[in-house]
Amino acid sequence: MTRTQQYTAKEFNLSGLKGISDKTLEMHFKLYEGYVKATNTLNKLIANILKDGKVDQEEVPAYSELTRRLGFEYNGMILHELYFENMTSQASTGFKGQDSLEKAIIESFGSFDNWKTDFSSIGKMRGVGWAICYQNPHNGRLSNHWVSLHEFGNVAGFRPLLVMDVWEHAYLLDFQPSQRGEYIESFLLNVNWDVVAKRQ
Repeated sequence: MTRTQQYTAKEFNLSGLKGISDKTLEMHFKLYEGYVKATNTLNKLIANILKDGKVDQEEVPAYSELTRRLGFEYNGMILHELYFENMTSQASTGFKGQDSLEKAIIESFGSFDNWKTDFSSIGKMRGVGWAICYQNPHNGRLSNHWVSLHEFGNVAGFRPLLVMDVWEHAYLLDFQPSQRGEYIESFLLNVNWDVVAKRQ
């Protein structure tokens, strides 16, 4: 994609989730659309600076700050897409992962319950950000990580398999800030494990 091409906000059919209201999702979709719009705007501004094939000296501060901001907006767009895509109102009760995903979880954590405890505990950490289960493409091992401000904490080269938004906007209409653990339990009830497994 060149800087002049535009991203389009995706549509997500997520009504009827367990514990996460349609009102929350509606608000969250609008926030996601803001990241798409900001990504397009920043790409256009950066393209204008680069149109003569170089960064002019007097424009270096603008170019640098726009480029830094692009990391925040672009990752905000992508992480929200992964988050919405790995949920479904048709989720089965309990973990129903495909064999390859279940094998990776057991090899990496010993059991699904150990993985869930680790993932949930990362999501409960103080601060705003994301809990993400990544897979190391070199050895297939899974690891859970805290990512703050969208771009800080992503593991270079690792594949995000399960993405959970733990910024307060993801649950504030349904849960108190002190009830983040209850939101996490609701999120896990809505995971589309088939989608997660296909990301391997």
